[in-house]
Amino acid sequence: MRIEEHPILEFKKDKKINFTFNGEKIEGYEGETIAASLHAAGVKVLGKSLFLHRPRGFYCAIGNCSSCLMTVNGIANVKTCVTDLEEGMIVETQEGKGVIV
Repeated sequence: MRIEEHPILEFKKDKKINFTFNGEKIEGYEGETIAASLHAAGVKVLGKSLFLHRPRGFYCAIGNCSSCLMTVNGIANVKTCVTDLEEGMIVETQEGKGVIV
C-alpha cells in the first residue's frame, strides 16, 4: 500500500527498520512516520472514537486531528501521523484516552 511512483513527488526509501504493532513484527522505512508504515502494512484502523467507539484511520496526516493517537513505547496519545518511526518501537492501539504515566 505504499505509493511507489508519483509524477511530481519523489519517495526515497531509506533503510528498512523493524517495529512491533500490537505484538506483531512489522517493517517500515527509516524517515517515514509510524502511521505511514502501518498504512503500508495494511493497517487501516488506528483507533476508535472515544464515545461511540467507531473506527478511526489515517486522516489528516499533519497532526491536527486525533484519529491517529496511539501508545508508543508506553507513552499515550502519540500522534503517529507526525512521529517518525524508529527501530524497535513498540506501537499499540490505544483504548479510550490512554493511560498517562
